Amino acid sequence: MSVIGDSGRPPPPSRRKVDVKALSIQFGLSLLLVWLAWEAVGNVAENMRARNIPTSFNFLGATAGFDINQSLISYSATSTYGRAFFVGLLNTLAVAAIGIVFATIIGFIVGIARLSQNWLAAKLATIYVEVIRNTPLLLQLFFWYTAVLAPLPGPRQTLSLPGLSWRMPEVGALMAAAVAGSFGFLLFAFVRRQLRRTNLSIPAYAAAAVCTVAALLFATLGPKVVGLGVSSGFFDLYTGAYVFLNNRGLFVPAPVLGDVGFRLLIVIGASLLGAMAFAYWAKAAREERGLIFPVGWISTAIVVLPALVVLWLGSRSLALDYPQLRGFNFNGGVRIYPEAFALVLGLSLYTASFIAEIVRAGILSVSKGQTEAASALGLRRTATLKLVVIPQAMRVVIPPLTNQYLNLTKNSSLAVFIGFPELVQVFVGTVLNQTGAMIQIISITMAVYLVISLATSIAMNMFNKRMALAER
Repeated sequence: MSVIGDSGRPPPPSRRKVDVKALSIQFGLSLLLVWLAWEAVGNVAENMRARNIPTSFNFLGATAGFDINQSLISYSATSTYGRAFFVGLLNTLAVAAIGIVFATIIGFIVGIARLSQNWLAAKLATIYVEVIRNTPLLLQLFFWYTAVLAPLPGPRQTLSLPGLSWRMPEVGALMAAAVAGSFGFLLFAFVRRQLRRTNLSIPAYAAAAVCTVAALLFATLGPKVVGLGVSSGFFDLYTGAYVFLNNRGLFVPAPVLGDVGFRLLIVIGASLLGAMAFAYWAKAAREERGLIFPVGWISTAIVVLPALVVLWLGSRSLALDYPQLRGFNFNGGVRIYPEAFALVLGLSLYTASFIAEIVRAGILSVSKGQTEAASALGLRRTATLKLVVIPQAMRVVIPPLTNQYLNLTKNSSLAVFIGFPELVQVFVGTVLNQTGAMIQIISITMAVYLVISLATSIAMNMFNKRMALAER
């Protein structure tokens, strides 16, 4: 029976009676759980020693003795099991990051298309969601790997595409390209303005569009493309083939930056900070003064233009490592393996089908009056969707979106069935079979996935807190 004070309220916690019986029971149960855990660990360790199974983590420093065909870091058969673990971990993180980006983009596009007033776009988006979402992911991975990529021809009958190569233009061609590019940009701005007014005749609009495309081609590929000279522009389209696709993978030229690489990283980092600062300033200007800037285009220019200038200034030290057929396979360039492509494609499309439904539900959760109010203010449908609907829908979209990101990361372990060397295939598969250290390997793998999930959840919770609507 609780004690009631003179004021009719329960006494503060410091004056309450301590329940010695309840504390004794809890202390006894805690001791029992600790004893059971100690006995279980001791029993497992004794059985492992009796069967000559490693009981420590010293096996991580032993020589692995096996190769891994796809690695983001240097690795060979003489590397250690610990390095093999990092190879599998980096492959898993790379696949998860790339899959999350593509799944988010595809999911948002399909989710918005499902609510489109265009009948064909809405039906195609619905068919995509219903077919992909209701088909097992493992079956889709097998389909992309065995039915789409495996039938590709061999290296000697490879499919080839022409390469687009960087070339330093002459001074005259550079000036002509700069003038043509400026002229093309002005034409593009004029066409866009007239199109918004909707009072430009179709022939005049078509003529302006053709002039814009011709000017851009003149700037990028050089005057010789339009028959005005033989000098090249910023790029030169060669007749030879430098991109190859076969059942061994996709082979593309690899850039060799030389001394430009370090400077390029610094410039890109500074440009990203500048783009973030501009986006923050543009958001404040829109909220305080009602000024609307094309943040996407300007941010892209802030990031891309300085990088292009650095590449142009250091173009003499730039080179491309082209893939070449030597023997029974291609050497050189960058190789994208079929297993990696099938895994990223399968995970992205499968997760995007669920994200599309999440986006559709988030958009439908926004009151119709918000859209009507935006239309009454004169906002176009694209601006209404970007500035009014999507920001309000994000408070509904982000929490379930976090679950889909976690599912995509954990579903990457299905890559073991198509032979992609991610964490489970390398560490839980090959390393476990060779060392027999089951407890240690399973514990490390579970801890890795736990850390990845917690880090993803923390990042998404911070983003959700930032996007939440502030109460007034």
